[in-house]
Amino acid sequence: MKTIILTFATVFAFTANVFAQTPKNVKSETKTTVTTIKDSKGEKKLVKTEKTQEVQKVALGEEKANTLNIPQVVDNKVDVIKTTEVSIDGQVQEVNVDRSAYYMFDGQKYQMQSDKSGYTLTSPDNKPKGILRKTSNNNYIYVHDNKVAIGFYDTDGNFILETYDSNSDSVKREKFEIVK
Repeated sequence: MKTIILTFATVFAFTANVFAQTPKNVKSETKTTVTTIKDSKGEKKLVKTEKTQEVQKVALGEEKANTLNIPQVVDNKVDVIKTTEVSIDGQVQEVNVDRSAYYMFDGQKYQMQSDKSGYTLTSPDNKPKGILRKTSNNNYIYVHDNKVAIGFYDTDGNFILETYDSNSDSVKREKFEIVK
């Protein structure tokens, strides 16, 4: 009886461990710039570290008959996380990346401006078209009138808004393309 209980406990532990892990593709890049400034007070060393991390959840496609490999779904959302740290004589400060820019959507040019709590989206006639607030998982909550959506940046710097449509029971995706 004791052996059976231990066997079930062991099998359960390994099974739970396998299902708890979500596979991800992670691409990280770190760029460090060191600047030395000499002035009348002495020498200061500035170290700027920019970290860019692209995280994509791995999803498998349909299994095909008579093949060994299952294809990977490529069109999964890629989360881009950028952080900038500046070290001045050993004191590290984290700097948020400013994404203020112009974006094109439905043939109109919108401006995203940084404000004290996040960003404000304005239309070409300078009317507010929504506010954006950053969440803990590097996404943004978009709010305008009665519309609430989730937003994120893709690898090209475009801003993507995802909104739930209760009529079709689906997620509607809108892409604001960055103007370069």
